[in-house]
Amino acid sequence: MSDVIQIVALTLMAGIAMPLGASLAAIERISPHWLETEVRHGVIAFGGGALLSAVALVLVPEGVADLSIFTVAVCFTAGGALFMALDIWLAANKTPFNQLAAMLSDFVPEALALGATFTVSSEAGLLLAGIIALQNLPEGFNAYREISESTEYSQGRIIGAFTVMAFLGPVAGLIGYFLLAEYPGVVSGIMVFAAGGILYIVFQDIAPQARLRSHWAPPLGAVAGFLLGVIGHMLVGG
Repeated sequence: MSDVIQIVALTLMAGIAMPLGASLAAIERISPHWLETEVRHGVIAFGGGALLSAVALVLVPEGVADLSIFTVAVCFTAGGALFMALDIWLAANKTPFNQLAAMLSDFVPEALALGATFTVSSEAGLLLAGIIALQNLPEGFNAYREISESTEYSQGRIIGAFTVMAFLGPVAGLIGYFLLAEYPGVVSGIMVFAAGGILYIVFQDIAPQARLRSHWAPPLGAVAGFLLGVIGHMLVGG
């Protein structure tokens, strides 16, 4: 199988985890109500932990390898500042897309990196695709809940939009493979920029939502989510 076909298949598989997570959120019903609430907050925390693992174990370590300290500082700060501006704009327009922005800011740079990685090691690309898919599942769940509870969009419309977004993976992967593999500094800059933005969103929006008064189990979801990233990082050989 050619590298191009593998990249398209793997990044699409990782992207499909987003509408799959949204579909699970749409049908999830747990009784009693307190348990459903606790599970939901646990999933939010799990998604936050997965995002933190993407920052700490993939985006930052891979990104800083080809950049100077000054460039890392500029890209990382710019990512945080831009996502703060986006957060302010979303709040001003009452648009509940913070978790969606976090999901895509994680998915697209990692898909770019996957495409670039395939020029060196297809095995590492395969494992990276698995990590991305496992991260996208809870992130799709959380983004669906955020949008469905704050808008009048139908279940089918939200899941359909997430399905379309899944095709951003093959596009980004092929760009990484054909255009950016020879420019590792550009890929690194994008990854560090995304890391700054994700870190802002995690502490501004996701972590506060994970906390549930008088319940202590949901934050363990963050531990589990980060552990998922650690295991994936070790499998890749980091």
